[in-house]
Amino acid sequence: MSKTAEAAVPDFSKEVEDRHVRLDTDEYEKVYVVGDVHGCPKELEALLDKLSVSDDDAVVFVGDLIRKGPDTEAVVETVRGMENAVSVRGNNEQKIIDGKTEVDLSYESREFLRSLPVVVSWEDSIAVHGGVVPGKPLNRQTPTDLRETRSLYGGGYDGTFWFERYDGDFRVFFGHTVLDAPLDLENAVGLDTGCVYGGSLTAYDCAEEDFVTVEAEKTYRARSGHHIVSTREV
Repeated sequence: MSKTAEAAVPDFSKEVEDRHVRLDTDEYEKVYVVGDVHGCPKELEALLDKLSVSDDDAVVFVGDLIRKGPDTEAVVETVRGMENAVSVRGNNEQKIIDGKTEVDLSYESREFLRSLPVVVSWEDSIAVHGGVVPGKPLNRQTPTDLRETRSLYGGGYDGTFWFERYDGDFRVFFGHTVLDAPLDLENAVGLDTGCVYGGSLTAYDCAEEDFVTVEAEKTYRARSGHHIVSTREV
């Protein structure tokens, strides 16, 4: 696969670095990054089939594997059974870990969620669930920043989004913010295309520099259009 020569390793705070996985792309043929699955196992299976993922590829998930969809346990079992896969911890995983919400999960799957990193990096790219706070050095970003950043005005869907202001050195792959289509900016790639809300499940093929999507089988959870970002307006 194509590699960035002498790519700098991101400098995180110790709190984040303790939850940071760095991939060596020399060990893989391809790297795929997958958006928020939200408990939709059929769409995940269809996407992995469409990608023709092999044991020589790395699959990075941007978190929120769980909740809202029809079968959270099946999704977690699939991901934790893939030796070539790693997922960051999304805000929905954090809610389970903190005991703020409940889903039907086995002990093994709950322990898997506890093991998830805050950030995964490779070459000049990083994958987080939420985003990064523009203008704030990486070594000052907190786990909550990386997991939950969305709008710069309170974290909801009002106002300017972080990726509209981000001009950092690392390309950031993210989920969390539901989009009507994949978002490919110069240094930010948005992958949550609302599968659980009847949209699609999206992956980015880093070698081909292209998106691969599968449509949702159905709308599993209703969502207001106000909470789905139009990429045409970004």
